[in-house]
Amino acid sequence: MQVVLLERVEKLGQMGDVVKVKDGFARNYLLPQKKALRATKANLEQFRARKAQLEATNLERRKEAESVAAMMGDLKVVLLRQASEGGQLYGSVSSRDIAEAVTAAGFTVARAQVELNMAIKNLGIHAVQVRLHPEIALKVSVNVARSETEAEAQRKGLPTGSAVAELFDNPETAIAATETGDSTAG
Repeated sequence: MQVVLLERVEKLGQMGDVVKVKDGFARNYLLPQKKALRATKANLEQFRARKAQLEATNLERRKEAESVAAMMGDLKVVLLRQASEGGQLYGSVSSRDIAEAVTAAGFTVARAQVELNMAIKNLGIHAVQVRLHPEIALKVSVNVARSETEAEAQRKGLPTGSAVAELFDNPETAIAATETGDSTAG
């Protein structure tokens, strides 16, 4: 099916491009999301008539996304989950979880804006891409840990798991370890 794009679509084309896509992709994604119109003569004429308005709207949305991206900067969120001693999560972290954490941090992000190729199933710090606009994306650091202390240890680059439990059982040892960078103290 041939469609005319109403906005930039990654790996497909720019606004105004007439592209050939699979019927299912057009019917299930592009057309319902109002990202494209069928490339008929009437729709092409309608697009040409509305092109200036669409470009102005796109520019406005892009500027807004740029300002939000500048405010977000190097956003870091912490997600607490239960996990095995080996660091394997009992479950996973999905794009919905990340969107909720970013929203809790003060920025409204929809689940569809979080680009997560595969669910996160391990403890640690993961870089996740958030697309605020078809042309603007940024990385959000997602720290998945069992507790706040473990998240802090991961952020500082200290070992996690049973080594962290040993470190933080004795607060004096933990403070000394963080000050000296010694991860074997305890």
